[in-house]
Order: sequence, then structure tokens, then C-alpha cells
Amino acid sequence: MAEQRPIVFVVDDDASMRAAVQDLIESVGLAARAFASPREFLDADRPDAPACLVLDVRLPGASGLTFQQELAQAGIVIPVIFITGHGDVPMSVRAIKAGAVEFLIKPFRDQDLLDAINAGIERNRAQRSDAIVMDDLRERYASLTAREREIMALVILGRMNKQIAGELGVSEVTVKVHRGQIMRKMRARSLPELVRMGDLLGHAASARPVG
Repeated sequence: MAEQRPIVFVVDDDASMRAAVQDLIESVGLAARAFASPREFLDADRPDAPACLVLDVRLPGASGLTFQQELAQAGIVIPVIFITGHGDVPMSVRAIKAGAVEFLIKPFRDQDLLDAINAGIERNRAQRSDAIVMDDLRERYASLTAREREIMALVILGRMNKQIAGELGVSEVTVKVHRGQIMRKMRARSLPELVRMGDLLGHAASARPVG
């Protein structure tokens, strides 16, 4: 499936700045949509495409920094580039620590903003790719039975088949059969690969008895 055209969202209550930033973005062949407030942005339909958000720090009501936190809490993963005419070092440090791509003080060079936008879109591409991988892993994990998940947790901890059999009160042959099913369903080609999958899934560090 071909990737949809990347898009840049702009949120700034200054109409002239919104228009200028949108024109700049579109001048290099990128799609852009501008909003006067965070609420307008949240209420709008957004395409399923690589994106980033150019966000003014000072907005009516909640600040751009607060909105950055709200996006994270809502599970909206989009790289943020801050622009402001009233920035300071503590503010920029806070923004970058919270994951912002860049913090630009007005007036900024057009190229600096375009470079930050390109970095933001590339970051979002990577985030989207990672999300696809995780969704696939979760689907594989969901296909395991409760017993298979229990054994997988013990395998990831480094337990041998004999130890797992003893802990669960089953035969070693049964454990081997379950391990084979786990490897097949998770599509793991080796034990180290299965362990990496478990790490990505945030697998429980200890097994829970099946009730």
C-alpha cells in the first residue's frame, strides 16, 4: 500500500503567522492545514499519513506546552515543532524534554523551520512503522493460549524445559509441545528472537499460575 502524502498541521492563533507558515510549507510541495486553536485541531478529521505539528507556545487558554502534554496523554503520537515570539531557555528545555523536535524563536529562518518539519515527518514515519510492528506482535501474542503465555514468560526468564515442567506440574514433553506452538504462533525463528519479542511486548517478568 502506497504511503499517503505527508501533512503538516499548524496551530497558531495569529492569522497572519498561520497563513505565512502554511504558504511556506506548501511552497516546498508538502500538504498543510492550519488551525486557530488546539480545539479546532482536535475536532478536525486528520488523514492517516506521516505528519508533524507546528505549534505556537502562547495560545488563548492552555499553552502550547500544556497541549503537548494533552496530546501525549490522549495517545496522539505526532512530533511537535514549537514556534514562539516569547520563548526562554527553561521553556525550550521543557519542550524538548517532553519530546518536541525543535523550539524556534520568531523571527526564525524559513530553512530552520523546514528542516525541523522534515525531521518531524521522518520521526513520525518511524513511529508509524514501529506501531505497525507492535500491532502485529500483539496479534500474534493474542493468539496464544493462557498456558502458552505462561510458558512463554518462563522461557523468556531463561527456564529450561525441565524447570518449567516442574514449576507447572506438567510433563517435559508437554512443555516441548507448547514451546513449539509458541515459536510457530509468534513466528520466532530462534529463542533470542522470542526474547526480543517479549521485551517489546513488555512481557511480565514472572509467570502467573493458570486458574
